[in-house]
Amino acid sequence: MKISEKILMDQSGLIENGPITIVAFGDSVTHGALALGEMNYETVYWNRLRKKINQVRDFVPVNVIDAGIGGITAKASLGRMESQVFAHNPDLVTVCFGLNDVNGSLDDYVGSLRSIFERCNAQGCDTIFMTPNMLNTYVADDTDESLKEYAAITAEIQCSGKMDRYIGSAVQVAEDSGIRVCDCYSKWKALAATEDTTMLLANRINHPKKEMHELFADSLFKMII
Repeated sequence: MKISEKILMDQSGLIENGPITIVAFGDSVTHGALALGEMNYETVYWNRLRKKINQVRDFVPVNVIDAGIGGITAKASLGRMESQVFAHNPDLVTVCFGLNDVNGSLDDYVGSLRSIFERCNAQGCDTIFMTPNMLNTYVADDTDESLKEYAAITAEIQCSGKMDRYIGSAVQVAEDSGIRVCDCYSKWKALAATEDTTMLLANRINHPKKEMHELFADSLFKMII
């Protein structure tokens, strides 16, 4: 049953099928990370998405499993799919990796995503690959001192086009796998034409500010509804 259909259930539908369950599978942004040492599970995109769905139809409960872990990659997440994703029998799985994967090889990234998508397809899960935000494009003066060395690395990754290549390859893998793509990275790139996107990052490296999670939530909501 598609999530767009399940949202319309009446009491008998709820008795038969139960509430909507979404698993948000990803890294630190999905986990809820903002500035250094700060987590917020209220403003994170998947909670905003849950609220948007219930604004349309408040009779059907929407449960979201946060399967995001700070600092993790797609490759390192393959071993936790059974226990942290499929065990919840999700109606929808959102997949968002790339911010840490770009520090490794492109083959590991796209190969791991291909495995994730194949396993989701085999389980019959409705799946959306959501591309991540941009990295910082320079080392901001107000970057925490402990992060400035890494900020220089991520700025080079973004400005050299490496991040573009990784996300472009990931989108292609998703499309080849028959997975819908919610391309938020392209929306960040469009913002970069007129805005300083580094200032839209809470940690000035890779964690979007609270309000930028609305871009993710709104983009997903429009795909689902």
